[in-house]
Amino acid sequence: MRRWRQHLADERAEAAVYRDLAGRRSGEEREILLGLADAEGRHEAHWLGLLGPHAGRPLRGDVRTRLLGLLARRFGSVFVLALAQRAEGRSPYADDPDATSTMAADERLHEEVVRSLATRGRNRLSGSFRAAVFGANDGLVSNLSLILGVGASGVPTHVILLTGLAGLLAGALSMGAGEYVSVRSQRELLAASTPDPQAHTILPELDVNENELALLYRSRGMSAEEAEAHAVEVLAGRGTVASVPAVAADVDEHEAVGTGLGAAVSSFCFFASGAAVPVLPYLFGMQGRPAVLVSAGLVGITLLATGAIVGLLSGASPLARGLRQLLIGYGAAAVTYLLGLLIGGATA
Repeated sequence: MRRWRQHLADERAEAAVYRDLAGRRSGEEREILLGLADAEGRHEAHWLGLLGPHAGRPLRGDVRTRLLGLLARRFGSVFVLALAQRAEGRSPYADDPDATSTMAADERLHEEVVRSLATRGRNRLSGSFRAAVFGANDGLVSNLSLILGVGASGVPTHVILLTGLAGLLAGALSMGAGEYVSVRSQRELLAASTPDPQAHTILPELDVNENELALLYRSRGMSAEEAEAHAVEVLAGRGTVASVPAVAADVDEHEAVGTGLGAAVSSFCFFASGAAVPVLPYLFGMQGRPAVLVSAGLVGITLLATGAIVGLLSGASPLARGLRQLLIGYGAAAVTYLLGLLIGGATA
């Protein structure tokens, strides 16, 4: 009965999460979330039926479900949906003899529904989020590696500080300039691939019997037979020359959002914010090994945090993603530190 009552509490808490999220949505997403809440209500009725008069006072849901409820009420963001996706994937009903096979199947289906809803949010922020994570991590790892490598060679503390600040500015400016050129170039390529909106004006001038209109449609992905039929239809006045879209280039539309200047400024800021972390101990006057340890510790905490955020958004384990980020960053810094020791020893 204790297990049944806990399942009952979890179903009630999950239904409340979906209702809270629905309250911050509109249209189709709101209807889907309310449908999930109703489905959790069916499962709640199952446990109530087993408990009967022994349901007792309502219990609290487990810690994860209560955390989801808190986040849903405060933020209602894609992070909550990503967490809900993981929660649905951990359902114990498949191994619980008192849960029906239908309930277990429902939970698997709920996971896929929430995954699809979370994917919409992930797609909306994928471009800016990629730039933020890449810029901040690049600043963290590159400047920590630079400081450790220079420090290992035995130079004075003020040289390490100047090196860190120079690395911050140089890296941030390089990131900003590179992002500006990248986005501008991508937008220019996309613009060059966009069909001419005035192309339909040439139709009256084409020879009805001899023209290359079918070749246009074949170049846009139609088969030879389809292209010929469509060209005849267009020339007969039942279509337009641009009625078949150009074959899309292999470009993620979410990666081509924003202006070059906006991308440059955001990349500069994200890199600078990451690169400033390993410099902080030296700015506050620390020296020697304590400064190195504090710098590495601050960077490690930040790497764990960014990795955990990536894990949450991707529906994976935040701890696993955080540790992966930490190991990669520390690995790069360790290699640079060893190279600094070798160079310092060779030039001593």
